[in-house]
Amino acid sequence: MKTECRADMPQNLTSRKIREIAMRQSAIDLNCAPGDFLLEENRLAISAPDPRARRYLSLPFECNLVSYGSNIVASVSEATRETVKAYIETYPAEHCFETPNLHILNEALSKFDLAVCFMAEYFLPELNRLKMHACKYHLKLLGQPDFRSLYLPQWSHALCEQRKHLDVLGVGAYDKDRLIALAGASADCDTMWQIGIDVLPEYRSRGIGSALTSRLAFEILKRGRVPFYCAAWSNLRSVRNAIRSGFRPAWVEMTAKRKSFVAKMNQPPRTVLPQSGG
Repeated sequence: MKTECRADMPQNLTSRKIREIAMRQSAIDLNCAPGDFLLEENRLAISAPDPRARRYLSLPFECNLVSYGSNIVASVSEATRETVKAYIETYPAEHCFETPNLHILNEALSKFDLAVCFMAEYFLPELNRLKMHACKYHLKLLGQPDFRSLYLPQWSHALCEQRKHLDVLGVGAYDKDRLIALAGASADCDTMWQIGIDVLPEYRSRGIGSALTSRLAFEILKRGRVPFYCAAWSNLRSVRNAIRSGFRPAWVEMTAKRKSFVAKMNQPPRTVLPQSGG
């Protein structure tokens, strides 16, 4: 069962307006113009720090590719400019985000001590599909004081311990007194809040994730912010949750980082061995 709930939503907000807000934010992040994402030809911009950028970004970029579907806008350094320009002018935009072409980019960036690192798809709410999903479990709206004891591995997608100050809103699902799922919103920039979701393994495939995600999306919209959702292409569980919750693909993004950064991310998690007694 799905029940539609549009009370308290900004009356002048449309899906088109939401997309325009996202493009304006991407333009801030990439140091370009919002209209650049609508062109047929690709665009390059020299990356620069901006206090209005998404707060988890490390600026300036050495190489960051973004596409809203029409073209690629590349935010680069002066050093990588010609290399990235040659790459995005050689292949169609959609193939620039796919292997085997990414191997070409990775090899070209190697001389700058860079490697392809983050790749993700971003989703925005489609207002005519965004509905409040029913849930058999009790849902509770949470704020920052409620998060203090929840920075645990099982809630690492909903909350971020390294950026606690950005975790501003959440919705929890409870089986009696037990928290079984959590959706969190981080205030990543002034106009857009990102949604992350965690559901305990034994409670998955029951529609809880979409119930929390859609409820949190409405709460974000009521506060005059645009909710957005990020998932890796291969994370089908997360992608399906986004779509069930009323979100649709909006843009894709790829970021290159220093090889040392990539190597650190590829280190296996440390295993803590139990101490022997005696």
